[in-house]
Amino acid sequence: MLRFWRSVVRMKELNKHYAGDLEQMQSLSLISKIRMSQFRIRDWYEAFDGNVYVSRSGGKDSDVLGHLVKELYPDVPQVFVNTGLELESVREHGKSVADTVLYPSLNFKEVILRYGYPVVSKEVSQVIYECQTAKRLGKEYPSYHMEKLTGTKLTAAGEKSPYNMEKYHFLLNAPFRISNKCCDIMKKASCKRYEKETGRKPFIGTMAGESRLRYQKWLKFGCNAFGEKRQTSQPLSFWTERDILQYLKDNAIQIAEAYGDICYEDENGLLYKEVLIPDNLNLTTTKAKRTGCAFCLYGASYDERFLLLRETEPKKYRFVMDGGEFDSEGMWIPNKNGLGFRFVIDWLNENGQLNIKY
Repeated sequence: MLRFWRSVVRMKELNKHYAGDLEQMQSLSLISKIRMSQFRIRDWYEAFDGNVYVSRSGGKDSDVLGHLVKELYPDVPQVFVNTGLELESVREHGKSVADTVLYPSLNFKEVILRYGYPVVSKEVSQVIYECQTAKRLGKEYPSYHMEKLTGTKLTAAGEKSPYNMEKYHFLLNAPFRISNKCCDIMKKASCKRYEKETGRKPFIGTMAGESRLRYQKWLKFGCNAFGEKRQTSQPLSFWTERDILQYLKDNAIQIAEAYGDICYEDENGLLYKEVLIPDNLNLTTTKAKRTGCAFCLYGASYDERFLLLRETEPKKYRFVMDGGEFDSEGMWIPNKNGLGFRFVIDWLNENGQLNIKY
C-alpha cells in the first residue's frame, strides 16, 4: 500500500493532473467552465505581460476561444494560418475574424511529394514514416516501432501496451509514402515563425478529449503549458462539444457556413431551434459536425468529409481525388492532374478495411 501511494505522489509530481481529473472537470456546468477558462486566460496573459495571441482556425472551437479572449483582452491579436486545406467557407471565416493572416512555406502537394500522405492518425503516420525512411536508407526498421506494429510492445507491468497498433501493420506495404509532417509544416511552422518574430505566446482552441496525444499533453502540463518547450495555452481543454455549441448559441456567435445552424436534436433525430428543456436534448449542427482540414486522411473513416467536399466544392474535390502517378521508386505521388487521393483511399479500404467514403 505504501508503494502504491508513493507511486501516486510521484505521478502527481510528474504530471499536472490525475487520470480522472478530466472527466470530473468535464462534468461541471458551463458557467463554471467559463470562469475556469477565464482564469487560465488571465494567468497566461499576465505571465507574458500581454504579449500573446489567439490561434484561429476558422472552426467553431477557435470561435469560442477568440470570443472568450476578446471579452477580456480586446487588444490581443487573432491570427489565422491560410493553409488552403480548409473548406472555402471556413477559410473565408478564418480570414474575416483574423487581425493577421499567415501562409505556409510549402503547399499541400509539395508536402506530400517531399514527405508523404497523412494517413490514419499522427501517431500511426509517424511510425510508418520512420519505418519507410529507414527502409529507404537501407537500415532495419526501428525495433520500438516494430514492437508497436506487431503488437508485442509491453508495459512496465508486463501487459500489452495500449500504444500497440498492429491493426496498421499493413501500411508498411503501402505503395505510397506516409508521414505526419503536414500539420507541422503547414500550420505549426507558420505559427512558430510568427512567435519568433513577435515573441508572442499562443492561445489554442483544442480540447483534451479530442485525441490521446492531446489528453496526454494535458495530463502532463495542464491547460497552460508553461513547462513545455513550445509554451502554449489551451484554456478550453476540459470543455466538451456540447459546451462549445451552447456557448456559441448563448452568445449568438457567427460560425462558418459549413456548419449550418446550431440546433437541438431529440432521440429521433428531429431538430429544433429552440426548446423548453434544453438539457434533455443533444446539441448539433445542421451541416458539418467538424471541419478541420477538408481532405486530410486523419480519422477519415469516422465521418463523410470527402462527400461534403464533393457536394460543396466539386472542383477542389476533383483535384484532390484525380491525378497521381508512380515515381521512379514505384511510389504513388501527386502530379499535375491532381493529388491522387482516389488511388490512396481505394488501397486503404481494400487492404485495411478502413471504409473511407468518397
